[in-house]
Amino acid sequence: MTAPPRRARTAPKTAIAEDELPSFLQLSSESEEEKDEEEWEPRKKAVSKARVPKPKVPRVRKTATTQKKPTVARKRTKKATSLPIMDPGRNEGELQLQQPKEEKEWKPRSSPKNLPKKTNSIPPGHPACNLGSIGGPSTSTAASEQQVKSEAPEEDFAFDEPPLKKIKSATCPQGNPIKYAASAKSDEECKMNWDIVQVLSQRTGIEEWVCANIIRLFNDDNTIPFIARYRKELINNLEADALREVQQTLEELYSVAKKVHGSIQKLKKEGKLTGSLLTALLNCKTLEELDHVYAPYKTGSKGTKAQRARQLGLEPAANLLIENPRELNLFSYVKADVEGLSTIEDVRSGVQHILADMIAKDRETLDFIRDLCQRKYICIQSSLAKGTAQKANEKDVNKFHLYQNFSCNIRNIQHHQILAINRGENLKILTVKVNVPDQVKNEFSRWCVNKRWRPKAYAKPELMELLRDSVDDSYKRLIYPLLCREFRSKLTSDAEKESVMMFGRNLRQLLLTSPVRGRTLMGVDPGYKHGCKLAIVSPTSQILHTDIVYLHSGRGFHEAQKIRKLLLDYNCGTVVIGNGTACRETEAYFADLIMKKYFAPLDVTYCITNEAGASIYSVSPEACKEMPDLDPNLRSAVSIARRVQDPLAELVKIEPKHIGVGMYQHDVSQTLLKATLDSVVEECVSFVGVDINICSEILLRHIAGLNANRAKNIIEWREKNGPFINREQIKDVKGLGPKSYQQCAGFIRVNQEYIRTFCSELAAGSQKGATNEKQGKKKNKSAANVTWQPNPLDQTCIHPESYNTAMRFLTHIGGNPSEIGKPEMRQKVDAVVEREGMEGIAKRLNTIGQTLQIIIDGLTQPEGFDIRKDFDKPDFKRSIVCLEDLSIGTVLTGRVENATLFGVFVDIGVGRAGLIPIRSITEDKLSKAKKRKSLGLGPGEKVEVRVHEINIPQSRITLDLIRVL
Repeated sequence: MTAPPRRARTAPKTAIAEDELPSFLQLSSESEEEKDEEEWEPRKKAVSKARVPKPKVPRVRKTATTQKKPTVARKRTKKATSLPIMDPGRNEGELQLQQPKEEKEWKPRSSPKNLPKKTNSIPPGHPACNLGSIGGPSTSTAASEQQVKSEAPEEDFAFDEPPLKKIKSATCPQGNPIKYAASAKSDEECKMNWDIVQVLSQRTGIEEWVCANIIRLFNDDNTIPFIARYRKELINNLEADALREVQQTLEELYSVAKKVHGSIQKLKKEGKLTGSLLTALLNCKTLEELDHVYAPYKTGSKGTKAQRARQLGLEPAANLLIENPRELNLFSYVKADVEGLSTIEDVRSGVQHILADMIAKDRETLDFIRDLCQRKYICIQSSLAKGTAQKANEKDVNKFHLYQNFSCNIRNIQHHQILAINRGENLKILTVKVNVPDQVKNEFSRWCVNKRWRPKAYAKPELMELLRDSVDDSYKRLIYPLLCREFRSKLTSDAEKESVMMFGRNLRQLLLTSPVRGRTLMGVDPGYKHGCKLAIVSPTSQILHTDIVYLHSGRGFHEAQKIRKLLLDYNCGTVVIGNGTACRETEAYFADLIMKKYFAPLDVTYCITNEAGASIYSVSPEACKEMPDLDPNLRSAVSIARRVQDPLAELVKIEPKHIGVGMYQHDVSQTLLKATLDSVVEECVSFVGVDINICSEILLRHIAGLNANRAKNIIEWREKNGPFINREQIKDVKGLGPKSYQQCAGFIRVNQEYIRTFCSELAAGSQKGATNEKQGKKKNKSAANVTWQPNPLDQTCIHPESYNTAMRFLTHIGGNPSEIGKPEMRQKVDAVVEREGMEGIAKRLNTIGQTLQIIIDGLTQPEGFDIRKDFDKPDFKRSIVCLEDLSIGTVLTGRVENATLFGVFVDIGVGRAGLIPIRSITEDKLSKAKKRKSLGLGPGEKVEVRVHEINIPQSRITLDLIRVL
């Protein structure tokens, strides 16, 4: 029986020559500037023919995409339309967006950056957003050819329409885009022995064509909100949470590739890089694998046993044992005067170490053992560390009583359990180990000896014994520790990711809590010794009055008179109490007065709100700038009231991690936590949208495509030149380039009623100034401002790149821009959609269903539409319930206070949150919308629960979820 073919295992003894290395690994003496120039040189791109139907598919010409030349506008032919190719000439080997192509009717769209841009019927210099006397479709491509030539940017302000919908073909019967063979970036940071698209798809469970598109979109500096809303067809309608998960995984893979190539360059400089080592490094997919391969070559390392054996010249013996054992004579390597070769046992040991090293770094061998472990019972065990009782606090030890004798299959263990075990191990309270059964070792050893590493010719019994010992040594000393590190690392990584995603979902629910408009509120920051801070805030968030009352120091009746007078003076019927220290006592105080009708004739109600981060904000530079004359203690009361008026606008002022979005926040990667929470804030602010003429600088910072400097420049432009008439004017802001404009334009609103009033006043002022003798710069400036005309589409969620399609849709339904957001527009849209269907309309307009849906939403949503109206408002109460009033089986309604990996905490109004265990939250109890992962139970949601268990001494309440209200 012959052994299966296997690759040669002979490796050169010395470092490989530079000219033998791949070109991307050869060291270069070029300067950084020269390298940068080379990266942007025109490069030829190959288009894969995989899965392409017989009819020829149009291709994008090289001259329009790869040469770094000024973009010149071209006229569109009647049959031309858009396809989603974005910046194909950015880097050599970059991934092309996966897209559908249809013969005859369609032609590839131009790139938003370098491809020729389309023109429209509006002549150069004409206001691009003038819909007052519309003669042709408005678009954002009104920049003249001369402007483009003078600027010559890599990105252009012009945007084409979104890509066409998926088409059905022989290769894609379900209508999925044609899947071109996508390759990883050819940069030296990413070129590995594995394909980044395939690995990303395997780790995230998302189709390869979607992963390829996402990689390219991220490489083109697109933001998650922009991709999730305006590039849905390229990502198969993934939600923002899924995009964040892909982005995190992608960054991990890039990090591994970058570190691998850094290690390769370092080893090459030191002359230690061999062919086998290079292959092993390029095979690494995780940091644990890289550490496993590279550890012996780190600076200061004494070297491994295998390295020392190779230095003694025993590697040929190890290779002979596998390749031609008949010629191997171990006695010929014995040298009495050389340490390590003086006896046959020394030689045998050295060969064993080399073979063990070869086995432990072989890709096929590692893949086999990993696959074997997937099919076997591998468990993680934790126990109380020796000597813990004397060293650690008994209270701390008791926190981990569940894990002092714990064992669980690694496939079944919960994420919160991993985080708890890791915390106990870090505190040296617990000892943790991974238990791999002996069955795995035995099966692995048989496979290695009989298949993978079986000698190619007859080997003597003593040599076969040496091979078996080598396999056992490799498993025990090298492979088993690697497996343990990989298991622990993956469990921790998965737990951290899931926890961070949970924190992100909680934060989203808090930020999107429906605002309470039109009420004057009294914010109360509870306290004992230093009193309760009060702040009365107007419906427009103006501070009307601040004070301090001492409710819990025997002066309750006297202070009640002061509170009553304030409520009556300002006609304030709503009290907002922070949930911090003395919250329960303050709530009882107000509930008692309300029950006694003390505030009559006012019908006063109160609510409890999360005050996490209010104290931190009160002493921040932003608070000092916003409320310079107010005591920091009173600022927190103002913040508490404003959190109910407009949660989003107030919470963005606080660093997300201080808002209090979950447990185990300190047990996860702080870098990952910050990046995710910041991304969620950006997503929420962008999807809600901001009115650019009244929003604060802090809100603007969190719009997709903007940052602190750009937001500051927008505010300065607004103060200097007056309000923005339309979205086109955003291009004039200093530091806001074409890419930034593309990303932010769809999330910025321009209130049309306000602009019409402003334009009327400005026009009247200009006419009056024309008769004035003093004519100069002022007149010219006013005249220049008048040339900008309002665009009704600027108040919608429709992106400027789709204005052309939106106007054609309006013409098709017989609508008028002045009807946007009115009931008659809804009637016209519904009639046409019912008659022709979404697909028929999209085909008529040469667009895709996703873009058409955004256009319909933008045209039919009423002016001032807020997506937060679908989220719940705070509960306003008049009375209080005590823990002692509860009984098992009582059915209550409550608000979700916090969501964790093991359950959901619900505020049922008794001063102590009850816990719904995760096992009680099943799909049949969730509404259809909540079954989606990103919309699971989160803070602010209203639920109906049944009391399952009450533990009064420990103040614990266990609840069963009945349904989500």
